[in-house]
Amino acid sequence: MRRGLVDLQVNGYRGINFSDINLTRDDFVQACRGMLEAGATAFLPTMITSAPEVYEHNLPIMAAVLGSAEFRGRLLGIHIEGPFISSQKGARGAHHPEWIAKPDVAYLDRLIGWAQGKVRLLTISAELEGAEKLARHAKGRGITVSLGHQMATDKDLRKLVQAGATSLTHLGNGVPAMLPRHENPIWAALANDDLVAMIITDSHHLPAPVVKTIIRAKGVDRCVVVSDASSLAGLGPGTYEVLGDRVVLEESGRLHDPDTGYLAGSSSTMLECMNYLASLNVVSADELVVMGFENPLKLIGLGPEDVAETANIRFDEENKDLCLEK
Repeated sequence: MRRGLVDLQVNGYRGINFSDINLTRDDFVQACRGMLEAGATAFLPTMITSAPEVYEHNLPIMAAVLGSAEFRGRLLGIHIEGPFISSQKGARGAHHPEWIAKPDVAYLDRLIGWAQGKVRLLTISAELEGAEKLARHAKGRGITVSLGHQMATDKDLRKLVQAGATSLTHLGNGVPAMLPRHENPIWAALANDDLVAMIITDSHHLPAPVVKTIIRAKGVDRCVVVSDASSLAGLGPGTYEVLGDRVVLEESGRLHDPDTGYLAGSSSTMLECMNYLASLNVVSADELVVMGFENPLKLIGLGPEDVAETANIRFDEENKDLCLEK
């Protein structure tokens, strides 16, 4: 592999959270450099559901760094995950309910303005009133619309596809722990051939049989690996506070809220997620490239020519995994 890995969902790295009101340009640059050194060739820095003042403070910082020469072809845009998502417990995941908003075109335009037009990916919930209008507007502004943190039905998903949605954010996650046996958003998403599935293959978000099932149902060409790396990625085990919440990072790498039991993002990098997937022997080396490089770029309307040249990742035939070239 000579072109590397493209991660569409990076929330922070080594103690730096992209949704923290105290984010500085230096902090953001430090985290981005660290993520690139850890094996991501290019990625989308991601903000989760936040207060308006946090977006107003953080998005301009991120946009300015994206426009710098150092990160051209490395930071490919911004992923805004929320605030237009389900407020239902479980479906909202680690997103704070007080900042969840109803679909609002004017609010989205404010976010895009603060981000200096650099929003590349937007995650919304399909079942919300106004979601179709929001999706059409986002698509019209050149933004890829993904569906997640939702309780959507098959009908909801089909409506949003018609409105321009093309993908699913971390399929299998961002839903309550208990769901109806047949009528639930996971089955509906698996059955929809128009939606590409982003999946977190960190060994914690999805059990191996679920990873295999998603890939077999969707096909390699409709799957994208993401890390969902949190600000604790790259740090050691312990108890931490993240955006006011107490979370536990276990020795195994599992990151969770000890009060709810729900996961609180991932502690893994894209390279680690790809190597866990490689260990499952579900896809070939060439298919790893498709899911970790070609498909992510295609999903956000870019191609290999939009990524800065790199040769820092290769497939080790002996160990059957990806590794960094020194």
